Amino acid sequence: MRFATTRQQGRAQLGIVDGSDWIGLGTDLRAALDAGTDLAAAGRAAVASGPRLPLAEQVFAPLVPEPGKIICLGLNYFDHAKEGGRDKPEYPWFFYRGKSSLVGHGQPGLCPRVSSKFDYEAELAVVIGKTVPRHVGQADALQYVFGYTCFNDMSVRDFQKRTPQWTIGKNFDGTGGFGPVLVTADELAPGATGLRIQSRLNGQVMQDANTSDMIFPVAETIALLAECMTLEPGDAIIMGTPAGVGQARTPPVWMKPGDVVEIEIERIGVLRNPIVAE
Repeated sequence: MRFATTRQQGRAQLGIVDGSDWIGLGTDLRAALDAGTDLAAAGRAAVASGPRLPLAEQVFAPLVPEPGKIICLGLNYFDHAKEGGRDKPEYPWFFYRGKSSLVGHGQPGLCPRVSSKFDYEAELAVVIGKTVPRHVGQADALQYVFGYTCFNDMSVRDFQKRTPQWTIGKNFDGTGGFGPVLVTADELAPGATGLRIQSRLNGQVMQDANTSDMIFPVAETIALLAECMTLEPGDAIIMGTPAGVGQARTPPVWMKPGDVVEIEIERIGVLRNPIVAE
């Protein structure tokens, strides 16, 4: 199944995507997962009898508007680590994003007033569907995934490099594109492997890789996180970006107002954000 979160009467609402239609479910994704709602059954019922709206006419919100946790991985593709002058990591470079950084599909990514070094990063996002028990093994980890979507981990590179931790450069408002459509885990290969992932800037392909190239795949990442913390329904894990980012190019390529950036993941969809000045 495919789900999308849109703005309805001033609030974010989850709906099922059926062809070119969006059918509201009267809740948001995190609340539904936290309540243990059978979203497959709710989706089938909505398709059968719910009022339909054209998907193309909807205003999108971040897929999970208020995740409890947004945990990101850095350097999770070897070629990206190499282009940044780093060795293959022995343990994931985890960092956090906050909910105020998120934007929906079609909504503007904000080029910061204080920096021109604004970069794109195509990433696979994982949405946790039910509480992950501590110390879960890799063999069991994927059963806790609800589905997958696209993410653009837009980064303010000079601020990212001001401290040993990346948090500040990854949490400017309007820099985390999230969506537009979540595909449930049962419709993809385990761990969403084998999917082409691209970024395009003004139509030009900048990154082109495959999710099978991740150093730490989804199951291993969940197991490593479960050594440390409880993953809860609606939490998001952002799985890192492949080579081709703007800062690694000669000369560097920075996003600027008037640009359009797209993230496409095979069998999931296209996340598109125009870039505007803050």
